Amino acid sequence: MSAAPAAEPSRDCPACPRLVAFREEQRAARPAWWNAPVPSFGPQAPRLLIVGLAPGLQGANRTGRPFTGDWAGDLLYATLLKFGFADGVYDERPDDGLTLVGARITNAVRCVPPQNKPTGPEIATCRPYLESELAALGERSAVVALGRIAHDSVCRALSLRLAAAPFGHGARHPAGALTLFDSYHCSRYNTNTGVLTTEMFEAVFRDVREHLG
Repeated sequence: MSAAPAAEPSRDCPACPRLVAFREEQRAARPAWWNAPVPSFGPQAPRLLIVGLAPGLQGANRTGRPFTGDWAGDLLYATLLKFGFADGVYDERPDDGLTLVGARITNAVRCVPPQNKPTGPEIATCRPYLESELAALGERSAVVALGRIAHDSVCRALSLRLAAAPFGHGARHPAGALTLFDSYHCSRYNTNTGVLTTEMFEAVFRDVREHLG
């Protein structure tokens, strides 16, 4: 795999009209917020890439850093700190000094979608940025897909047949030099309803840590 830097969309990316219109609404209503495509967070050429769905309206769309400022980030960053993929203190702010160690976080869709639901064409339009992130991974790497949409987009970016790599919490799928690990998304809905527990989430990252050594 290449170690070329991953590509990032421009702040005013015009690719998805519906997302552009929603972004402009948010800029008018909340001018102090980030309100732009959210860049990936973490070092280039990591051994672990974590792929979420899209920025949360009051999380990453507000703060400009993936999974920062909402419940999903509380669980994700606590888990990364526990397993040595992060260093510092997560304080729900992009200037909290937290750093990632050999890990990087991105989203399948970089702009916040209405109702947190990107469309199929929007996911496909944003996929080249995900492909760029995957191409920049280091050797013998891992990807954690948070939820089915992220899983499906990663599979398509890797040219994996979905039928041959079905999504399932705790599943792993070899793909050449990397291994794809699946987890339910660490959203408040999933944790509040018991679909995902802290123990279930940590088990995925424990497997990843053991896999990477």
